[in-house]
Amino acid sequence: MKRIACKLRTLAVMLAVFSSVAAMGQQKEKKQPDWLKELTSRITLNGYAQAGWSYQNPNDKATNAYNLKRTLLWAKARITDRWSFLFMHDFSSVVQEFYTDYRFTKNNELTVRLGQFKHAFSMENPLSPTQLELIDVYSQAVLYLAGEGPDPLNGVNYGRDMGLQVFGDLANGVLHYELALMSGQGINRKDLNNQKDFIAKLQVSPIDGLRIVASGYLGTGCAVNTAAWNPDIQVGDNYKRNRYSIGAEYKTAPYTGSKYKEARPASIRAEWLGGKDGSVNSRGGYATVCIPVVNALDVVASGETFDRNTGVDGWDQTNLTIGLQYWYYKKCRVQFQYTRCLCGDKISTNNYNWLQAQVQVAF
Repeated sequence: MKRIACKLRTLAVMLAVFSSVAAMGQQKEKKQPDWLKELTSRITLNGYAQAGWSYQNPNDKATNAYNLKRTLLWAKARITDRWSFLFMHDFSSVVQEFYTDYRFTKNNELTVRLGQFKHAFSMENPLSPTQLELIDVYSQAVLYLAGEGPDPLNGVNYGRDMGLQVFGDLANGVLHYELALMSGQGINRKDLNNQKDFIAKLQVSPIDGLRIVASGYLGTGCAVNTAAWNPDIQVGDNYKRNRYSIGAEYKTAPYTGSKYKEARPASIRAEWLGGKDGSVNSRGGYATVCIPVVNALDVVASGETFDRNTGVDGWDQTNLTIGLQYWYYKKCRVQFQYTRCLCGDKISTNNYNWLQAQVQVAF
């Protein structure tokens, strides 16, 4: 309770400070010092919160609970026209990101990023939870292989790591590339071995609305825990940790029936991923569709599967989801979803139902 109270006090103080700065920036009727005008014009504040309710009945034992999943606030400072800095904190967990970008070329062909940030592996991992269709956010394969949390060998890292990345757009935006040399140990944690991990991504956008993406990850992990499906790796062991992904996404022209300024497109995104931890292979994929049906209301459907150990039967799980989301104001929405979870024999639960509801507030 003391930790929660401390976080709430910290959040209140930061919001008060940020609100004061924003208010000063909006008071045009009063003459401001030049330094204050410069400061408010160069700092951008954003944030969001996601909270909801969940019901599950694994092993015929029904549970339901309210939850506060994320409360993020971040500030981006434009130091010069080419140099910027970002700091992000999640008040429901830990400091998430802090990095600096320097853009070397006028047309975004080359930018260098240094710090702690979301790494480039997979299509979904770099995307914000505010953009994704599912309440549970990322697919099982992405959660596991990108280091979001379900892999006990790697620990909970929210798909982020410390390192150096170069990225940019070529051929008038048709090609996008990202190359990174990362710690491999995750966020807010010292590297436990001397090896660094290499991540590469290439995105091709041949026509409007379509992108085809391939990414790869070559690394050496240092286990922080053990996994029942990979018994040969013990805590402190260095092991091969490689991944690959290939996928595509298509978005239509924005749906103009919305009463809000940000019109919404219909979209379909699919991706196949695989990994190898030591001698154990894993693989899985997903396909997610979002279709606007009436003003501000979308239908969402998704199918995804993941097998943690392809060499042993029973470590697979398939989730089938159907739901609705209603955009009540710009980036703010209410979501309702039903998921049928089909579990392999070695998963600790039998097949079960999962109901979720969530409210998102963002600015």
